[in-house]
Amino acid sequence: MKKIGFIGAYDKTDFMLYTAKILVEMGKKVLIVDGTLTQKAKYIVPVIKPSKTYVTEFEGIDIAVGCNNFDNIKQYLALPEKIELDYDIAFVDLDSVEGVQKFELETFEQIYFVTSFDMYSIKKGLESISGLQSPIHVTKILFSKEATKEEDDYLNFLALGSKVIWDEEKIYFPFETGDQTVIYNNQRVSKIKFKKLSIQYKEGIIYLASKILEGENSNLLRKTFKKIERGV
Repeated sequence: MKKIGFIGAYDKTDFMLYTAKILVEMGKKVLIVDGTLTQKAKYIVPVIKPSKTYVTEFEGIDIAVGCNNFDNIKQYLALPEKIELDYDIAFVDLDSVEGVQKFELETFEQIYFVTSFDMYSIKKGLESISGLQSPIHVTKILFSKEATKEEDDYLNFLALGSKVIWDEEKIYFPFETGDQTVIYNNQRVSKIKFKKLSIQYKEGIIYLASKILEGENSNLLRKTFKKIERGV
């Protein structure tokens, strides 16, 4: 199971769901773990009988809420501790030092720091990785209509002294108000729909999916996305 960490105080739930949807349609078995303090997934992913800890299915994606680590998920699913979870990919959404430590972020195959450039998102997000004990490579996912070099330099400055090694590559989401409206509408009908999202947002999701798949059949990825977009 490939573990992918999404770290930061910025709201990550929706774009993780949209990315996971593409991977599921590519034939991957995907788990999303909401390990955040806010647990937004509890409120936007439909569930019949929510409890403090649960795993539910949504659009072919398994969603775990209220779990402090992977062993909690195994316990909920009544699996022996030594058995591996039966997923190809696990997305883990984290926003605290405690979450980073309990899920052992340093062991993950890919790690993304997700932020916009408002001060809360930057400072609170960096706080969540302040307790790292060993250096880790992290890719930035930047939600900004116009990300400037000065803004990125300021983020790097605030991260000085941490164990983070920033990857040279960055992933940009020039988030538009229209995208937020589409996502809110999709939440209300409990659907993941891509059709009315901006080209920039869709390209960002496709690119992130390709990074997670590490170049695995990029042509099929594009064809799969087009199929989802048409609602086929």
